[in-house]
Amino acid sequence: MPRTKGSKNKPKAINDYASQITEKQETIASLTTEIASIQKAIEEQKNTLKEKKIALKKAEKEVASMEAKKAKADAKAAEEAKKVEAESVVKKLLASGMSADKILEKLK
Repeated sequence: MPRTKGSKNKPKAINDYASQITEKQETIASLTTEIASIQKAIEEQKNTLKEKKIALKKAEKEVASMEAKKAKADAKAAEEAKKVEAESVVKKLLASGMSADKILEKLK
């Protein structure tokens, strides 16, 4: 006798838990490996970042030191220029016949 349409006589799926467990364990192993490699890469990046920060601080200190030296040299050069200018003015005034007392008054 033929079966009626919509029969519930379907083959039942056989649950193969062993293969599913093996498959999931392989997935877990691969994910664990990926996580370990990512963590290693993060640690390497942290070390690189730390080295770069140290180099940056060192460079900033050197720049600050050089700027201070430049400012000091500029001040010294300006002082020397004023000194030379004052000497030249004194020489001109002495050459024109002005007395030393009058020159001192003008310099003040």
